[in-house]
Amino acid sequence: MSQITLVRHGQANTEARDEQSYDKLSDLGHQQAAWLGDHLRDSGGTYSRVYCGTLVRHVETATSMGFGDHAVQDARLNEMAYFTLAQLLEDQHNEPIPTLREDFVYHLPKVLSAWRDGRIEGAPERFDEFEARVSDAMHDILSGDGPALVVTSGGLIAMVVRQTMQLDIPAMARTALAIMNTSVHRLHVIGDVLAPVQFNAIPHLEHVHRQFAQTHL
Repeated sequence: MSQITLVRHGQANTEARDEQSYDKLSDLGHQQAAWLGDHLRDSGGTYSRVYCGTLVRHVETATSMGFGDHAVQDARLNEMAYFTLAQLLEDQHNEPIPTLREDFVYHLPKVLSAWRDGRIEGAPERFDEFEARVSDAMHDILSGDGPALVVTSGGLIAMVVRQTMQLDIPAMARTALAIMNTSVHRLHVIGDVLAPVQFNAIPHLEHVHRQFAQTHL
């Protein structure tokens, strides 16, 4: 049975407000990744193929997990440019960027909807281009031999779930906001369809002494 394991990167720079500043792991992010790598090896997980995006936080996560030397970097696995899209939406449509996390529950669907509908001028890529590159990357990885480990970002994982579960934009946004740092998501082929069989698992962070490391940002 074909299997893809998706991993969101470790905690990045939580104080960032732009793409470049966000793109590096915090000390906690490196620790989360190291614990996940140890857990996967201790539980007997073997991956004949390892992939990650080309963003710094992707490569650093794969490296801290202990898979950096084997990871194939693929730009199709990079995150959507959320900070850029949010700033453009604010500039063009007077939609302020939230400062409180709970407000992103309402803000992210607005960003995704405006992006999908082509109402954000100057976006780094179109929504349908993001959809297509994610779909193409998953198809190519699925076509390979053996289980694959993929280190990427929360928005991309949410897009994969959208495509496999036919989610609308609000549901995709809620999915993205739920995804935790270094969480594990597994996809299997059931019949002839790729389906999620595990979502947002953090077994490496469930011990009482590690629960402080359960982060979303």
